[in-house]
Amino acid sequence: MTSENTLRDKLQAVRTEVARAVVGQDAAVTSLLIGLLCRGHVLLEGVPGVAKTLLVRSLSAAISLETRRVQFTPDLMPGDITGSLVYDARTGEFEFRRGPVFTHLMLADEINRTPPKTQAALLEAMEERQVSADGSSLPLPDPFMVAATQNPVEYEGTYPLPEAQLDRFLLKVTLNLPERDQEIEILTRHAAGFSPSDLAAAGVTAVASAEDIQLARAQAATVQASPEVLGYIADIARATRTSPSFQLGVSPRGSTALLNASKAWAWLSGRDYISPDDVQALVLPCLRHRVSLRPEAEMDGVTADQVLTSLLSTVPVPR
Repeated sequence: MTSENTLRDKLQAVRTEVARAVVGQDAAVTSLLIGLLCRGHVLLEGVPGVAKTLLVRSLSAAISLETRRVQFTPDLMPGDITGSLVYDARTGEFEFRRGPVFTHLMLADEINRTPPKTQAALLEAMEERQVSADGSSLPLPDPFMVAATQNPVEYEGTYPLPEAQLDRFLLKVTLNLPERDQEIEILTRHAAGFSPSDLAAAGVTAVASAEDIQLARAQAATVQASPEVLGYIADIARATRTSPSFQLGVSPRGSTALLNASKAWAWLSGRDYISPDDVQALVLPCLRHRVSLRPEAEMDGVTADQVLTSLLSTVPVPR
């Protein structure tokens, strides 16, 4: 049986492989790995051109996962994602033709460019890991993760994701523009002939498998959380519900997401217990999309990240 250290080394090697194609997005790579370990989904937000799609494709190439990409557009229909009934003239019966959601890693590219009706087609798949069709439920492969990209909502032609859909994402990661030295590295790679469409030429190879992910999940699930740390997570969640800047705080689903993500991060860091530092490191990606600012706070230019960071300083840290 694969040892715990070997599994951890394989997932650490995934970061190295992804870095062959993507520059300066280590935190986003870690978030995607945490999503896989927690059976969660990840939302990547950033302006066009910061390698959101390339990041997911590189991860898939490094872990040997079956991946399908769906470009979300205003005319995309729910059946284009989940599948649809097709009449078979030879048998005279309707047959369900599976859609691209039946895969290990689904890249939902620019998910906020399609109307809510089509966005909602993913809800059952993300939560129940199945698709209902013709009166029966069809299970999705394991592992299954939706990695969705979106442009900030202030850009034209976008539809804000509804709260119910946002809550299905374990993490929301913001991809920032690269620093100057990172941008020079990107230009250097392209000047040397790097092509985002040819990851094999960039040297990205599979260093882990779907089975490794399943084994690593079992190991990460054994990470312990002390009563003090559990109380710390609960206090953070409750602080969001009483904050005058939020009209909607974090639900219990959000606090359990913070717990599970902290366990995965602790395991990746080589520990069998959660520390308060683990919780603090995951507060923003776990909770920023589960809160809603009051209009007056938005008018003052306050962001959810700023409020959450401020709240952290008011919650007593367990010793």
